Amino acid sequence: MLARMDSTYDLLVIGAGINGAGIARDAAGRGLRVLLVERDDIAAHTSSASTKLIHGGLRYLETYEFGLVRKSLAERELLLRQAPHLMWPLRFVLPHEPHLRPAWMIRAGLFLYDHLARRDWLPGSRGIDLRRHPAGAPLRPDLVRGFEYSDGWTDDARLVLACVRDAAEHGAEVRTRTACIAAARNTQHWLATLRNADGSQTRVQARALANAAGPWAHQVLAEVLGERHAPPLRLVRGSHIVVRAVFAHPYAYIFQNPDGRIVFAIPYERDFTLIGTTEVEVHDPAAARSSADEEAYLLAAASRYFAQPIAADSVVHRYGGVRPLIDEAGDASRVSRDYRLAFDREGAPVLTVFGGKITTFRRLAEEALDLLAPALGCTAPAWTQQGYLPGGDLPANGSTPPEVFAAYVAALQARFTHHPAATIHRLARNYGREAEGLLEAGAAPVAGDVSAAELEHAWTREWARDAQDFLWRRTKLGLHLPPGDQAAIAAWFDARRTTAGQSS
Repeated sequence: MLARMDSTYDLLVIGAGINGAGIARDAAGRGLRVLLVERDDIAAHTSSASTKLIHGGLRYLETYEFGLVRKSLAERELLLRQAPHLMWPLRFVLPHEPHLRPAWMIRAGLFLYDHLARRDWLPGSRGIDLRRHPAGAPLRPDLVRGFEYSDGWTDDARLVLACVRDAAEHGAEVRTRTACIAAARNTQHWLATLRNADGSQTRVQARALANAAGPWAHQVLAEVLGERHAPPLRLVRGSHIVVRAVFAHPYAYIFQNPDGRIVFAIPYERDFTLIGTTEVEVHDPAAARSSADEEAYLLAAASRYFAQPIAADSVVHRYGGVRPLIDEAGDASRVSRDYRLAFDREGAPVLTVFGGKITTFRRLAEEALDLLAPALGCTAPAWTQQGYLPGGDLPANGSTPPEVFAAYVAALQARFTHHPAATIHRLARNYGREAEGLLEAGAAPVAGDVSAAELEHAWTREWARDAQDFLWRRTKLGLHLPPGDQAAIAAWFDARRTTAGQSS
């Protein structure tokens, strides 16, 4: 099929995971004409399959990655302020087992963790008596001492979506279900061929290209861009399981295991506990499906600490994602989570992202644009350290982001008394300031508490095109809604696609 010539852009970004979304956002905000393409859905792969932490990386201190921890801690504080509806603080409890790590080592690590970066409002670490602490009740009775510290939690897929939304609001064009299948460059431009969801092809010009394809970055370099030189990557699958709630308190756990690894157990979606992660080297970036061995490992690792072992039949959901790590010798758990930017200016520029973690995406994007902007004649300064992500500009009724969010929810509940409090809280958590419009629409529910207005919002403003997009990435309602309700939402999207096809 002959590709038609479409448009010319300053920057073509390949991949709408967290790094591609961050780069597109930063570039559009600097006044560049940006096209972001994603072959699947926004955050369809690694960026929706994380442990969902905005954290400094306490365990990175053991590999002496002080710079990465400092950078991550600074970003943690900033991101919690910029999106108080999508990110919130979480207190972690580390039960102490002396034969795994001595207490002095943990105290020293936590002291560094508290002081490597400015901490405006998150409380510091402390030692705790598990016999008196709420988090001690579900644990083995012989675990009597532990430590408590602060980190952050996020809805990873919605964080990516917020960045894409912000990019679009600053003028970026976003095309999902659109694959970049070939690109060639001359001294001034890249000429890229895009395959659209319907199989048709278009060609676009771009003055520069950013390869943010995550675990597929090497594949894009070799098969799409025709480039052969790249730093080696290690592809590591991280798997997680979701089980029925193991505990009722709001604390998360970080568990040390005899093999040297750590496993998190985190309160999740009100009724569940999230347990992860594993680190299994793979060779195929699409090999994200978790294995039975990984599931058994996670169940055993968490059950070592809880008084009541977690049964296999309590698992209600499982997921995995393939992380691209900078290739280094040794155990995958000790390989750096930092990122590397490869910038090639021989002809039209191309920047490729290797590695990275969700916490540092904003810094990564800023550094990427600091490389790309001069090559494009752009003198606009960095800007993403200021302001809010879409939906995050809540009324300033409180001194901390959690207080601001709680006050906003309370105000909505007082105003929209005909809506259930749980529905209001869910909408506020997902959409922030935009929840008001959805509540005002007052449309009849399509399924559960999901209104036609919410589904239309997902279609028109969030690029959702099927039930999977909505149930697992725009929301986590796939965990909550029964099969009949999920089928009703699938039918809504089927009908909406038909309507969209007739109007095009």
